[in-house]
Amino acid sequence: MGALYFVTGGARSGKSRFAVRLAEAEARTGSPVVFVATMEALDDELRDRVARHRAARPPAWRTVEAPLSPAAALAEAGAEACVLLDCLSLWLSNLLLAAPGVEDISEDGAPSAAMGSDAREGLEARIGAEVDILLRAIAHHRGPTIVVSNEVGSGIVPAGPLGRLFRDLLGSANQQVGAAADRVWLLVAGRAVELPPADAP
Repeated sequence: MGALYFVTGGARSGKSRFAVRLAEAEARTGSPVVFVATMEALDDELRDRVARHRAARPPAWRTVEAPLSPAAALAEAGAEACVLLDCLSLWLSNLLLAAPGVEDISEDGAPSAAMGSDAREGLEARIGAEVDILLRAIAHHRGPTIVVSNEVGSGIVPAGPLGRLFRDLLGSANQQVGAAADRVWLLVAGRAVELPPADAP
């Protein structure tokens, strides 16, 4: 099993840039780098962002688009490759929006739009199982894996039920990955703060 590095932080905190530097350090040891991208470029703004990010990466890196199945992409990356998965939060967003019944949840906060507790618990269980599948794939990968995510629970409470559901799901997923990671960094204002192990007092 290779090392698992987890990099999280708010929007524009520098987390992706820091993760790229970690991957560059692995590349200098001779490891090929596979970039697993979970963003779906659905409009011109996102397509421009994807193009900028791709241009900023070293040309030797291989990019794999995996908006719904990063575990499968990781399994095909090559045993010794350094895998950079960017990012966990977009992957969870893709899973959430593809889930049955989610299209009935509006963002206007209408009571009729709220998801029932049984349906919510089922969705939470499915998302948690998907994260477990990803972590098992990482555990079987011999090379290092770098996972990037967002911290969305430190700001204002989302106004709509779908936003609140996503916040809760991502918070749980971040805890799952953080518990499994060998090292965890929180990015704030471009500065990386390494967090202590989960079992530290």
